[in-house]
Amino acid sequence: MSETASAPIRIGVSACLLGEKVRFDGGHKRDPFLVESFGRYVEWVQVCPEVELGLGTPRETLRLVRISNDVHLLMPKSGADHTDAMRAYAVRRLNELAKENLSGYILKKDSPSCGMERVRVYDVHGVPAKSGQGLFAEALLQQFPTLPVEEEGRLSDPRLRENFIERVFAYVRLRSLFSGHWKVGDLVVFHTAHKLLLMAHSPHAYQSLGRLVAEARALLRAELKHRYEAEFMGALREMATTKRHTNVLQHMAGYFSKQLDSDSRKELQALLHDYRAGLVPLVVPLTLIRHYVRKYDVTYLRGQVYLEPHPKELMLRNHV
Repeated sequence: MSETASAPIRIGVSACLLGEKVRFDGGHKRDPFLVESFGRYVEWVQVCPEVELGLGTPRETLRLVRISNDVHLLMPKSGADHTDAMRAYAVRRLNELAKENLSGYILKKDSPSCGMERVRVYDVHGVPAKSGQGLFAEALLQQFPTLPVEEEGRLSDPRLRENFIERVFAYVRLRSLFSGHWKVGDLVVFHTAHKLLLMAHSPHAYQSLGRLVAEARALLRAELKHRYEAEFMGALREMATTKRHTNVLQHMAGYFSKQLDSDSRKELQALLHDYRAGLVPLVVPLTLIRHYVRKYDVTYLRGQVYLEPHPKELMLRNHV
């Protein structure tokens, strides 16, 4: 791993989520999980597009309005149109953020500038439909297609939260791989360590990326890097399901099943059944499997990121 691996993990964030009083009403939307839990592991890069655009705090409310086929960013009371200014600002600010070495971004839900999805878009008669994206969020997703991006409202779902943070740490490792002078052998090592993680998210991508790595020496390095990063991060965006996690756990159990006595095998299988039935969280069978991996020194499994893809102190797998 290069020096990038030990550098601070930098995450872009809507400033109001950290308690900054930048909302239209002069308030904030401080998120305790981001500030008190996740914040211990990252360095925040705060952004408030509306304040940085010069709109001030407090300010008149903004909304997205569809006029003909175009979506505009308007202040309905005064009629002021900030669409062009916001789009120009987004280009400038995202070019600056490209130099910030970000490993993720957390947006404010429902915001006409920062909302990632289902933002209200009003028609000319004032009737809303939850069909839009904030203008800054739209530009962010276009410019950084592989960057882990989520909005704080969705992070209240334990599975979406675990998925996002898993992607952040995977992105850090991937960037570390590609940041220095890397060889095909380095990519093989990286891919091997992430095989079970990929299997839990997307069996199709697991196979496709395996073929890509097998053909790696026949590809130009720039093409290989681009294709691997796009497909790897795309695979992790696909939610890992209970069924797929169970398949991975069964796969790992096969590495030491012959070394277990009958009672131990039954205990493990009972835990896997309970997990698949929703009676216990993922951490329960995984803890027993980690014990057997250490006890029987299963080299291949000890190297699998799946066993600990993010800091255990966050206790993310206690809730999935």
